[in-house]
Amino acid sequence: MTPFGRALRRLRAERGLTQKRMAADLQLSPAYLSALEHGRRSRPSPMLVMQICQYFHLIWEDADALERLAALSQPRVTVDTTGLGADHTELANRLAADIAELDADQVDELLALLKAQRGT
Repeated sequence: MTPFGRALRRLRAERGLTQKRMAADLQLSPAYLSALEHGRRSRPSPMLVMQICQYFHLIWEDADALERLAALSQPRVTVDTTGLGADHTELANRLAADIAELDADQVDELLALLKAQRGT
């Protein structure tokens, strides 16, 4: 699941909507909406994110937050370490190889470190 998919599922559940109903309202296939929620599809287009924000009548800050989550929701990531140090390349490769083995606490710790570094 992606951050966007988790948020989308939460918004849908809070409003008591089924995937089938929401998909029909947005003129999407239920299979596509399910794949989007589960992270089996690429991140949504900016137009689809805008459509979803309008569908849920999200206010400005909530819409911005959903747009940021969409930007962070590419399920297949490429990390280009060209021009960076060997440690950067090792980190990227170790993360790619071992990410599935990290438990929730380790993921939270790494995310907190990266968010603190960016100030987000």
